[in-house]
Amino acid sequence: MVISPKWDDYKEDGVERASAVKKKILDELFWEELEYALSFTLPIYSVIRAADTDKPSLHLVYEWWESMIQNVKRAIFKKERKQLNEDSVFWTAVHSILTSRWSKSNTPLHCMAHSLNPKYYSSEWLAEEDSRKAPHQDLEVTRERKNCILKYFPNQDERREVNVEYSNFSLCMEDFGSVDVIHDRFILEPLRWWAVHGSSAPKLQILAFKLLGQPSSSSCCERNWSTYKFIHSAIRNKIVPQRAEDLVFVHTNLRLLSRRSSSYKEGPSCMWDVGGDQFDSLDEINLGRLEFEDLSLDEPELEAVLFGGDGENENNDEFDI
Repeated sequence: MVISPKWDDYKEDGVERASAVKKKILDELFWEELEYALSFTLPIYSVIRAADTDKPSLHLVYEWWESMIQNVKRAIFKKERKQLNEDSVFWTAVHSILTSRWSKSNTPLHCMAHSLNPKYYSSEWLAEEDSRKAPHQDLEVTRERKNCILKYFPNQDERREVNVEYSNFSLCMEDFGSVDVIHDRFILEPLRWWAVHGSSAPKLQILAFKLLGQPSSSSCCERNWSTYKFIHSAIRNKIVPQRAEDLVFVHTNLRLLSRRSSSYKEGPSCMWDVGGDQFDSLDEINLGRLEFEDLSLDEPELEAVLFGGDGENENNDEFDI
């Protein structure tokens, strides 16, 4: 575009800015700096996208955070041609921002869930990187885990039982020391592992079931609220709470059912699945659909239906959800 003769023929206001834009776009140094910016922001963006799901991921956040920090640091030090043990003013500033953000979002539950993931005690996972530590060897994780156990189990005797169960779990003692238990740590999903091998630590097992099945983001709730806001609009402001709840339920399930249709990515059915539960595809086909899709809750047979606060339609015929 900028090397077209028409670009140089531009004579209206902003001629100097047009010339500056052309110079910047044709500058190879500009694209190198842009590639550098993308290289150290991509790990941050990847963590945000990974957490933006309703799947269980609370027990993965701490590992994502540690890996993201290391990847950002490598990208910055590679650009500055420095060793990882050297000082970098830019990295110090970036690390300060990331740490501040993490401190606002981090809770003892993250570290407790991290400590209950059997994968992080396996020799296979620890061998992948030299800097990795098992949760019971990490000082920060240990402190936050103790705070979490203190809140869950205020009774001292009960808390001591939980600590004994955790020591057996983390050190592969007693029932946790069998070959299958140790071998399955790296292979089985955390919830399945605790269901199969965790009966000898009943208190810790119950806690694991609660934490290892939790999502790490409220995005799924926010999407539900967005659907509710879309239904309870200025036109439908007299809908009673139960009717609005039923419509949100129907809308969500119609969206889920539309995924099984052959026209999932094209045609009217895609209108029911704008946003979805996660954003796995940003290809050219789907680009822009999330923001600009023309939404409608009304199927053809429901176009004439008006929902009132008394649960009846315009013709006083009962409408069942």
